[in-house]
Amino acid sequence: MAVETKENIMSQSQLTDLPTIGEHTARLLAEHGFQSVADLAAATVEKISAVPGFGDARAVTVREAAVQLLQEAPVQEEEAKVKKEKDKKKDGKKKNKKKDKKDKKDKKGKKKDKKDKKKDKKGKKKDGKKKKK
Repeated sequence: MAVETKENIMSQSQLTDLPTIGEHTARLLAEHGFQSVADLAAATVEKISAVPGFGDARAVTVREAAVQLLQEAPVQEEEAKVKKEKDKKKDGKKKNKKKDKKDKKDKKGKKKDKKDKKKDKKGKKKDGKKKKK
């Protein structure tokens, strides 16, 4: 029985991305030297079919799926990077909009404060007491 290391668990989760491969089968494949999807893609159908539970037809299907998954992986990684960059830009724009709104509020508040000070000055005498109306 293979030791359950972090690498084995990660490899098994990758193997389980393939059709008809569950956790049990991924463990079985790992015990027979297939630690990753790349291992399956590089293997011959004969080597895969030597694993208990794998006939020629299942070995072909799993190997083809492994090859296809590896071919799609770089495309998916690139799409994920592009999406991440777009999300960062959106977040930056949102933060800028919030900052702009806050700046506008601050400016309005400052204008209001100036008006209030002018009103206070008009309403007071030189000695600081309010004028009687």
